[in-house]
Amino acid sequence: MRNLHPVKVGQCLLDGSHIYIQSMLNTRSDDIDGSVRQAKQLADAGCEIIRAAIPNMEAVQLIPAIKKAVSIPLVADIHFNYKLALAAADAGVDKIRINPGNIGAMENVRAVAEKCLEKQIPIRIGVNSGSLEKELLTKYGGPTPQAMVESALNHAKLLEQFDFHDIVISIKSSDVQNMIACYRLAAESCHYPLHLGVTEAGTARMGLIKSAAGIGSLLCDGIGETIRVSLTADPVEEIAAARDILKAIGKRGGVQLVSCPTCGRTRIDLISTAKAVEDALKDCEKNIKVAVMGCVVNGPGEAREADIGIAGGDGCAVLFKGEEILRKVPESEIVPALLAEIEKL
Repeated sequence: MRNLHPVKVGQCLLDGSHIYIQSMLNTRSDDIDGSVRQAKQLADAGCEIIRAAIPNMEAVQLIPAIKKAVSIPLVADIHFNYKLALAAADAGVDKIRINPGNIGAMENVRAVAEKCLEKQIPIRIGVNSGSLEKELLTKYGGPTPQAMVESALNHAKLLEQFDFHDIVISIKSSDVQNMIACYRLAAESCHYPLHLGVTEAGTARMGLIKSAAGIGSLLCDGIGETIRVSLTADPVEEIAAARDILKAIGKRGGVQLVSCPTCGRTRIDLISTAKAVEDALKDCEKNIKVAVMGCVVNGPGEAREADIGIAGGDGCAVLFKGEEILRKVPESEIVPALLAEIEKL
């Protein structure tokens, strides 16, 4: 376990005991109604921290509107203009994402640090491989993990000199191996909470794969307090993807579905059956393991390890509950029969 400095973001405590799911609005910053609507959708989907771009003073109006609409914490994403950070803090935002080294003179850094201390608002420092300082690129020959971690810690030092320590750090790269190396080095180099993500990960398909590889690897190492699955898609899809990653590595509850890839022994339409079961249970919060297996070779064994499951036969399936065989059901009744038994659990 890391010697972590706990940071509070609204009602969320980043102390290593819970991994929080984050996403970002992709509505226009001048579309308050649309942004509020999307914030509600994200909250309803299970998002636990929302970030919104604040590119100008007009966009600060988003903060009270979103805060009124949802109860989860809101992060203001700000670049270069320290006055936007001050305005966002006064507007009631729960966290500010800004890089102290990019906001000009030291009096600007001091102003932001003092305002955030006064309002008890943490600051997230975000370093991306595509926007690293030229001197560090020259020093290390590119956006290496050492360069990126040094950049993040240099930004943190600017706040630390004003006795500000409620800092969260993200060090993102679109290269999965580089991203993993960056966060592992950061975990060894500082005690601040880490926000994980593969930046510019891609579309819903490839973005999920890259995020699962990068974020999942680090979480299995015990690294990371908040996560964002960055997808070129509806941000609501990011929440589902994040929940699935956490569920897959045992960091969240809910249904664990086990299903076989099928083979020449399969005599039922297992692919459609498994998909129907998955769709029906996607919002089920029961901490159970469900097995949907194609035949009796591995089926009964897998089903016995699960809380409940089926093993396919020739146009039928055997329904199991733990080691107990409940009954045989025809193929047309597999899904409703399985769901009915799950309802009883």
